[in-house]
Amino acid sequence: MRKLVALPVLSADALSSVAYGPEAMLAVLVLAGTAGLAHALPVAGAIAFLMLAVGLSYRQTIRAYPHGGGSYIVAGANLGPSAGLIAAAGLMTDYVLTVAVSIASGVAAITSAVPSLTAATVPLGVGVIVLLLAGNLRGIRQAGALFAAPTYLFIGAVFALVVAGLVTAAGHDFEPRPTPPLPVTETAGLLLVMRAFSSGATAMTGIEAISNAVPAFKPVEWRNARTTLTWMVGLLIAMFAGIVALIQLTGVVPDARETVLSQLAHLGFGSGAMYVFVQAATAAVLLLAANTAYNDFPRVLSLLARDDYAPRVFMRLGDRLAYSNGVLLLSVAAALVFVAFDGRTGALIPLYAVGVFLAFTLSQTGMVVHWWRRRDRHWRKSMLFNAVGALLSALVFLTAGITKFTEGAWVAIVAVGVFLYVTTRIRRHYASARAALRLHAQALELPARAAAAPPPHAGPAPAPAPALGQAVAGGAVGRRAAQGGGAPGTGEDEELPAEVRNLSVVALATLDLASMRTLAYAASLQQPVLVLHISLSDHEGRRFRDYWTLWGDHLPMEVIVSPYRAVVAPLVHYLEALHHRHPELTLTVILPEIVTRRRRHQLLHSRTASRLRRSLRPLPKIVITTVPFHLP
Repeated sequence: MRKLVALPVLSADALSSVAYGPEAMLAVLVLAGTAGLAHALPVAGAIAFLMLAVGLSYRQTIRAYPHGGGSYIVAGANLGPSAGLIAAAGLMTDYVLTVAVSIASGVAAITSAVPSLTAATVPLGVGVIVLLLAGNLRGIRQAGALFAAPTYLFIGAVFALVVAGLVTAAGHDFEPRPTPPLPVTETAGLLLVMRAFSSGATAMTGIEAISNAVPAFKPVEWRNARTTLTWMVGLLIAMFAGIVALIQLTGVVPDARETVLSQLAHLGFGSGAMYVFVQAATAAVLLLAANTAYNDFPRVLSLLARDDYAPRVFMRLGDRLAYSNGVLLLSVAAALVFVAFDGRTGALIPLYAVGVFLAFTLSQTGMVVHWWRRRDRHWRKSMLFNAVGALLSALVFLTAGITKFTEGAWVAIVAVGVFLYVTTRIRRHYASARAALRLHAQALELPARAAAAPPPHAGPAPAPAPALGQAVAGGAVGRRAAQGGGAPGTGEDEELPAEVRNLSVVALATLDLASMRTLAYAASLQQPVLVLHISLSDHEGRRFRDYWTLWGDHLPMEVIVSPYRAVVAPLVHYLEALHHRHPELTLTVILPEIVTRRRRHQLLHSRTASRLRRSLRPLPKIVITTVPFHLP
């Protein structure tokens, strides 16, 4: 991507957070009345410094990981697998809440402009999630001017609002307007200030998105990514500071019926076209920010599945080259959270800070270890930047976890704990299954090559006439065949065993005991056999062919390269081509099937057979069979 496109697309989450970050800060300070609001500027200054420090930290991450350095990768590589898993837990929580919070804030922008829709907040939010789900399952991606426009419109709207507000304030010699009378429910102590700081810090969520997407930039990728990150942080600080300044000058306070940004727009532009423009741009960019999670959540989930921490089904790309299962899981989780908290942004904010800053802390701590180990040019300066970022992120994480524990932060902490428990149990099961499936040379018996078939282009060997067919040739079955029985036009008119010409197609992903059992079963049928292997790359295909040769090359094999991790579609296309080339053949597709002792573990293994049956049902003369292998 060009920088002009990458900036709005990758910064939508971070920049849009100024729509709710300052309001979240004020919502805490206002509990102490006027005395609490007096701390707004110092707290906002501390948040702006945090934005700068973390932004500089991620500039170092981009330099160190030019191929993309998300929290899971950085923490896992430098702090160990457990730290990487905890960072992933924070990221996954962050992405779910990004969808929920962005949509809640976007719907709030709509209901502020159209108060009659307030009662429909939850249905509206769920409807938006359904639309995002449908769009991402269809393969809609974030690219080009279509997705860049909402962010640029929002940036323009915020700066227009700030300029209009400052011009108005200049007419009053920048004299702040008094705030309305406020009930005091808490004292303006350190605890309140820290809570406000952690709430307002949610205005910097999404700041790591650019470091995750370095390969998406045009060359030189890392340099363009660092430049884009610098622009994003500069815009974020300017917009955040501008909105806070307007809040101080106008005396606006949070209102359950109208967002702070809507109040500022009413004061600056009245209720005319510019007000509508500000609200529409805010809603649009927040919905775009929600959609960014649909790119990142499935990608991180696929990395976890690659490392055996998540079901391998999440590695599979759908027909539209989207991680469909990850998209579906994110939608369900976000919808449940949104409904559980009635679509209220203020109620969701305490959950948000925990996951975001947990990932930030581990990522930046991992970078400190990285520079300490490498000690290359400018390593001390880089390590200092990352150390400051890690320290400040840890401070926000601890503050949010402690001060907002009873307000909902406990939900995020419990979610992280459940995530760690589930993922480690999944990895343990996969390790046990791998040990049970591992080949043992001493016990391995190889099938004979007698049942081998030449590749399809050379034509299959004729099937032998079974004795059963000869015995019944003159009976009732033979007479029915002579009278033209069967299904005309489909080729399914064989009524005698001798009329069936078979080819067994064995689909294998790897060579293990389950595969050996499947091959042995196919060879025992005494009919031609062809082996198919779906490979993710040419390199992997060559490696599998080397294993195949080492095993003995007992059967002919075809390798199908599927770089998008799809399995069923390449198999279906190959079998369709084989069927059209040899319509006289009955193809028996034989697959290994892992059978687990516990039903819940079955979800962790492939269900290719059932998907193949559905896909191949329209084709005649194709049989699907599975050879079970029971795990101990």
